Amino acid sequence: MSEAVKEVPKKERPQFRNIHVTDLMNYRLPPAGIVSILHRISGAAMFLLLPFVLYLLQLSISSEMTFARIAGILEHPLAKLVLLGLIWSYLQHFCAGVRHLFMDIHWGIEKDSSRQSAVSVIAVTLVLTVLCGLKLFGVF
Repeated sequence: MSEAVKEVPKKERPQFRNIHVTDLMNYRLPPAGIVSILHRISGAAMFLLLPFVLYLLQLSISSEMTFARIAGILEHPLAKLVLLGLIWSYLQHFCAGVRHLFMDIHWGIEKDSSRQSAVSVIAVTLVLTVLCGLKLFGVF
């Protein structure tokens, strides 16, 4: 046997271990991972706030007085911020859900197209949230 065959150096393979809490700031998550986590967070936020929103809806349609009272409450800037958070949550969940539906039919599952769709979901969600926020706070 030749020496080249005998002396094949072993290639060092990367070792993947569980991430410790102290390593979270150094870990770089890809855009697809960020969209996936935000999809879960937005779904949980909408689910947890659903009873509160339904209660406000029930109160608002019970009489004109309670509608005016709730409309007055929603004029407060803190209430508008909570409402903007709900708007972001819906937009993020919707856009990421459409992305997941396309991936379910095997469109855009390659690495580059998946990264592009994740970045576009983040960009579209932020642009739509800013536009809704400007409308909510009365800029236009």
